[in-house]
Amino acid sequence: MKDLLLLNARVLTKEGLIDKGFIYSKNGKITETGQASALPAEYRHAEVIELPENSTIVPGFIDVHIHGAGGADTMDATTEALNTMASILPQEGTTSFLATTITQDQDEILEALRNAADYISNHNHSGKAEVIGVHLEGPFINEARKGAQPADHIIDPDVELFAKMQEAAGSHIRLVTLAPEKENGYEFIAYLSKNSVIASIGHSDATYDQMAKAVKAGATHVTHLYNGMRGMHHRDPGVAGAALLFDELKIEIIADGIHVVPEMIDLSLRAKGTDGVILITDSMRAKCLKNGTYDLGGQEVSVADGKALLADGTLAGSILKMKDSLKNMMEFSHISLEEVVKLASENPAKQLKIFDRKGSITAGKDADLVVLDDNFDVSMAFCRGVNSFKRDAQS
Repeated sequence: MKDLLLLNARVLTKEGLIDKGFIYSKNGKITETGQASALPAEYRHAEVIELPENSTIVPGFIDVHIHGAGGADTMDATTEALNTMASILPQEGTTSFLATTITQDQDEILEALRNAADYISNHNHSGKAEVIGVHLEGPFINEARKGAQPADHIIDPDVELFAKMQEAAGSHIRLVTLAPEKENGYEFIAYLSKNSVIASIGHSDATYDQMAKAVKAGATHVTHLYNGMRGMHHRDPGVAGAALLFDELKIEIIADGIHVVPEMIDLSLRAKGTDGVILITDSMRAKCLKNGTYDLGGQEVSVADGKALLADGTLAGSILKMKDSLKNMMEFSHISLEEVVKLASENPAKQLKIFDRKGSITAGKDADLVVLDDNFDVSMAFCRGVNSFKRDAQS
C-alpha cells in the first residue's frame, strides 16, 4: 500500500478546521495533519493528490443501521452481497457499517450471521467500506410495532438463542434492536450490556415506565426514533418521549424528511444535542437502483418517489444516502458541517467503542476520509488509506 498525501483542502479535525491543510497516511493509518505550508519535504514521496481549495476533508461516515444497497442485502447471506454493499457505499461517504439483519426464520438469520462473520474475517479489505459488525434488528420485537418486519418470525427475547446467534456471528453482533416490554426483555438487556453488546429499543410498544426499567437494565440506544415505536403523547411519553428524556439513550434518525418530518428532526436534535444523535440510512437493496419492485425479508417492496413501501403502505426501510442525510440535517436543523459530521462519524464511533480507530481525523486512526465539494457532495472517498471512490466529470 502506497503512502498517501492529500493536499490543499480544508481538513476537519477534532481540534478544528485547518485551512489549506494536508493529511499524510501510511499503511492505511493517518500519520499527520497540518498546514500545507508546513509540509515536511519527505512526505512528497507519497502518492500526492492535490485537491481543489474549496474541498473539505471529513472523517468517513459510519452507518450503524443499513440492510442493503445496489441490489444486495445482508440477508442474502453471500460474500457477493456484502462485497457489493462495501464497494458501493463509499460513493455516499460511508466508509464503515454494521450489516443489519431483519426478523426472519432463525435458520436464515443464522446463515446471514455466519456469512457476515466469514466476510469480516476474510474479505474486509482496504479500499472498500469496512463491515465492523452486525446489527441484529429483530426477531426480539413487538408485533404491535413491527413496521416492515415479518410478523410470522417475531419471538420473545431469548438469551440462549442469542448466544447461539452470537456464536454463529463470530461474536460480531454489536447492536441488537429489541422490545424491552416483551417477556424476558429486561433480563435480555442486562445480558447484552454485561456482554458489551448495545441494547437498542425499537419496534417497541413500551410505556415510559417500561423504558425507565430498560435504561436501568442497561439499554443505551434507540432504533430509528419515531418509526416502529409507541409515539409521544402529552399523557404518555411512550418510547419516543423517553428516548428524548433519558441522557443514557443515543437516538438514531433517518433524516430523509419522509420517515420523520423536518420539524420533528429539529425538535429531536434540540432535545438530545449533537452528542445524542446518530444518523443512519436504514436503506434496503433498492438504494442506488431505479424505481421498481424489490424484496425485503421475503416481502415485496415498491420503490418510487424516494419512498420504499410495502403493499399496505408501510414504510419499508429507505433509499437514503448518508451524504444526503447530512445535507438534510444542515437544512432541517440549521447546523454546521462540523456539527453534522459529528452525528455521522464521531457519535457512532463512540457508541460502538471504536473511537480509538475511527470517527475523526486524528493521527493513529484509520485513514477513512471523505472529500466534499462546496455543495457537500462526495468527490472522493478513501477507506483505510485506499481511494475507494472518485467522482467523474460527468457525475
